[in-house]
Amino acid sequence: MVAWAGKTALVTGASSGIGRELAILLAERRVDLVLVARSVDKLDALAAELSTAHGVKVHVIGADLQTSGSAATVFAETERRGLTVDLLVNNAGFGKWGEFLDFSPEVYVGMLSLNITTLVALTHAYLPGMVARGGLGVIHVASTAALVPVPYATVYAATKAFVLSFSEGLYGEYAGRGVHVMALCPGGTDTNFAAVANADIQVPEGRFGTAKDVAVAAIRGFEAGQTYVVPGFSNLFSAGILPRLLPRATVIGLVGHVWKKMAGK
Repeated sequence: MVAWAGKTALVTGASSGIGRELAILLAERRVDLVLVARSVDKLDALAAELSTAHGVKVHVIGADLQTSGSAATVFAETERRGLTVDLLVNNAGFGKWGEFLDFSPEVYVGMLSLNITTLVALTHAYLPGMVARGGLGVIHVASTAALVPVPYATVYAATKAFVLSFSEGLYGEYAGRGVHVMALCPGGTDTNFAAVANADIQVPEGRFGTAKDVAVAAIRGFEAGQTYVVPGFSNLFSAGILPRLLPRATVIGLVGHVWKKMAGK
């Protein structure tokens, strides 16, 4: 079992959804928290709730992680406050669902910056201290979209494929040095993610799971030393197992059919 109590975790995108639920579960395990997001008011409310309920220290840092240099700014702030980060949870990210040409290059640059560049920069900033102290490690939030090409979410899926590959590569480098790196690959989840991805998206009834269930699966997977976690058997089968049994072109066609319908195309 992981020795959680007394450690400190930094969680990005902690104001809602999966990030918020992960922060709650960590606080229940007596982990102090550094919460990072743009919505400082939501973070302040969550910090007050968790510190009161669980007696943990909760620090809030407001930051737009899409902006250049934001990772360095967050790291400098934790250094200024004398905070030691034992677990980094790179949860912040966004996607866009629709045809590739539906969105501007600027949108994709922002997506690449948040989903990849900042994630790598934060990992590079905090990993040395974890290695030196034998810290807990890193959880990167990827997606089932990391496991297959996804027409109508092409750039988003590609960013998450990077996250999965990056995470497993780091696992291979640092598994024997007291630091565990894991990718979390949720399927559709009941958060505001879909609304940001496409305000007109048509979500099939009952298809999205809960953020709490995803967070629980993440903690269990990290405790078990898994390299990646796909919450829910249906997600694991459709994204992780079935694509290995079918020709690549067939998989792309099937996935594209589902996502085209959801995107209202």
